[in-house]
Amino acid sequence: MFARLGYAARGAVNLIIGSLALLAALGPGGQATGSQGALRELLLHPFGGVLLGIVGLGLFGFALWRTLQGLLDADSHGTGAKGLAVRAGALISAVTYAGLGISAFGLLMGGGGDDQSAQDWTRWLLSKPAGEILVALAGLVVMGVGVAMLARGWRASFTRHLRCPAEASRWVVPFGRLGFAARGVVFLIIGIFLVVAAWQSDPQEVRGLGSALLALQEQPFGRVLFGVVALGLAAFGIFEFAEARYRRIEAPG
Repeated sequence: MFARLGYAARGAVNLIIGSLALLAALGPGGQATGSQGALRELLLHPFGGVLLGIVGLGLFGFALWRTLQGLLDADSHGTGAKGLAVRAGALISAVTYAGLGISAFGLLMGGGGDDQSAQDWTRWLLSKPAGEILVALAGLVVMGVGVAMLARGWRASFTRHLRCPAEASRWVVPFGRLGFAARGVVFLIIGIFLVVAAWQSDPQEVRGLGSALLALQEQPFGRVLFGVVALGLAAFGIFEFAEARYRRIEAPG
């Protein structure tokens, strides 16, 4: 139950991020924002506090599910090198979504945006021995995750975890492909900024999700790229609602 609520909560966050970015790409009325900005957006709507509480609970549920995936191998990835890497990624994801859940319940107390959070921990890491190397490695890992997401979207390998009827798979699979591709592009951009921050030893170079989207606009055909990626993130949000319904979730033995 908590895992499915978690997928739905992640879907809500990504749908808000993608929708706001898509509006920004099409004209005034939208903005490029990250996960914390999406949570703040919920507060602007009727019953926003209730919605934010449900999403926050779902994010904690998703963190719990990711923990089970990593520690108890709920998806049966095994103990090979690839399986252990996937399980380690699940544990890192668990920490990330637990932090986002904390942010959801602590919004009324204030807090920095996605850029500020990323820059703060980068500044802390740079202050440590061999900090530049650690930040560069983090950037390379994030870029590797981006490449893996692009491959996952291209191969549609996510379908092996779905119990989807044929009529639903006709739209679930394309939404998943587009969503993972968009997330892969964003992760690549964030990773590149981390490597640049390590090279220049400057945490101000680090970008969160919203600023990574804006960086697309500075490239050739940037407005088109920005719009396509924004559409992909919104598609990923819808895909996550489908995953909440059709995902194969088996309690680890």
